Amino acid sequence: MIEISPRFFRHSPSLLARTAFFVILSLLLMTLDSRSKYLGGVREIFSVIVYPLQKLAQVPLSMYASASELFQHSEIAEENARLKQQHLVDKGQLLRLRALEAENTQLRKLLNATQRIKNKVTVAEILRVPHDPFNRKVLLDKGSMSGIEAGQAVVDDIGVVGQVTRNYPLASEVTLLTDRDHSVPVQVVRNGLRSIISGTGREGGLELRYMAINTDIREGDVLVTSGIDGVYPPGLPVAVVSQIDRNPNYIFARITCTPAAGVNQNRQLLILSTPAPRTGTPAEAAKMKSPQEAKRQ
Repeated sequence: MIEISPRFFRHSPSLLARTAFFVILSLLLMTLDSRSKYLGGVREIFSVIVYPLQKLAQVPLSMYASASELFQHSEIAEENARLKQQHLVDKGQLLRLRALEAENTQLRKLLNATQRIKNKVTVAEILRVPHDPFNRKVLLDKGSMSGIEAGQAVVDDIGVVGQVTRNYPLASEVTLLTDRDHSVPVQVVRNGLRSIISGTGREGGLELRYMAINTDIREGDVLVTSGIDGVYPPGLPVAVVSQIDRNPNYIFARITCTPAAGVNQNRQLLILSTPAPRTGTPAEAAKMKSPQEAKRQ
């Protein structure tokens, strides 16, 4: 025989009744909490009890935030590395653009210089500079196959740089103005005084030698080619007098000059063609003939 436990309530409260009960209870608790301080301790106790449950409920959210932050840091690191690489590439391109801009500027200056120079010119580029600091020579990319010959003058857009001293089929060697074995006949623009300027073997070092201490020359005087050697056209800037030492104990003054051209700065240079020999007038040519040739005519 099955025993059935007695029920105290035959019928449970309806849903509406339970909802109304809890609403009224909530309102009473809210009113009591706002008007008195009795529930403060109870709330603190419940907060301590509920705190572990709150932390446990926040674990999935914390894990998601940590994972998102990790992925975000990884993306930021990759982006940073990519930007650094792009910065290096852009910096290299900027340097190349600046170099091309400087080269174009120099070429424009050389083009303007060719319009001032009557000689035929050949544009050449420096291939190699010796590592020896006392060897004032450079190698250009034009040689005998381009019509270059030893003895031709080399200039830039400002003035004299040096002279071709050795040529090869595809290259030529240029002795710079500052080489100790190189000399150029010059003339002072201010008073027309002629002399010879020589290199010292030092960078930017030139000297006017064998000039008397009472010579009419001053600091700042501009020296140009005199043209009497037949190599350099007359009037090309060579140097500027930078220092004069007139020591009465010596016969000659010590005159130091600075090259006017960028001897060690430019990459492109101009090689001047050798001027054609002067033939003279027909009357002068007749005077040079022998009597026998004159009788034949």
